[in-house]
Amino acid sequence: MLLQNVRWTDLKDIAGRLFVVPLGSVEQHGHHLPLFTDSYIVSEVARRVEAALSEEIVLLPTQWLGHSPHHRHFGSVSLDFFPYVQMISGICRSLVGMGARKILLLNGHGGNDIPCKAAQRELKSEFADLKDLYIVYATYWNLAAVPFNEIRESVEGGMGHACEMETSIMLAAHPELVDMSKAKTDGPGAHMGYRPTDMLHPLPFTLISEFNEISESGVIGMPELATAEKGERLLRAAEGAVIQMIKEMQGWSFQTN
Repeated sequence: MLLQNVRWTDLKDIAGRLFVVPLGSVEQHGHHLPLFTDSYIVSEVARRVEAALSEEIVLLPTQWLGHSPHHRHFGSVSLDFFPYVQMISGICRSLVGMGARKILLLNGHGGNDIPCKAAQRELKSEFADLKDLYIVYATYWNLAAVPFNEIRESVEGGMGHACEMETSIMLAAHPELVDMSKAKTDGPGAHMGYRPTDMLHPLPFTLISEFNEISESGVIGMPELATAEKGERLLRAAEGAVIQMIKEMQGWSFQTN
């Protein structure tokens, strides 16, 4: 079910469903992908999940405004940290007011990670008395890390940003927006004195960098390895992983002892 099509008089009838909030961004994705890539991808994953679970979940429109200050040198539309925390808190607070007790923040942009977790902490304190309230934050590629690693062809460092994975999914979902003639490997590695950055192999330390400090083109990874066939496999894997997360959440219930 799509929330935008629901009448307010029917909200009480869907309050017991799980609410899914896709989170994207508008930011540079190298020379070969459009600014809306993260939002396109998470929207496609969410669309497939809703089609499979239309009688069980309520899907919100994708929140395209993300936290992307690290992309500003190349180009991004970004909300600052604390306003983004407040926005996520406001969305969740509104859903709780509608009666929602299970909310999945389905993320598609790495920069949203820290502010979303901060919002979770604030909301947990605010709604401490609602013991049956579960607000989960999950990024689709982390949920699908096992099958993604099986599908990928790139070595560590090949999947980071505008990479093999994102380019493949865009070739499957929006091929008209991809220019493979401009796709090329880029990003931090041993040549810069850094370890390779890879979304499926997180580093054991945190280093805050602007994107122009670690990539000439805005890419981190190996987009040349992308194919539409691989993109469809990745989308199916992401869909399955998100559905598995939802099924798990549906079984959660607060126990007093």
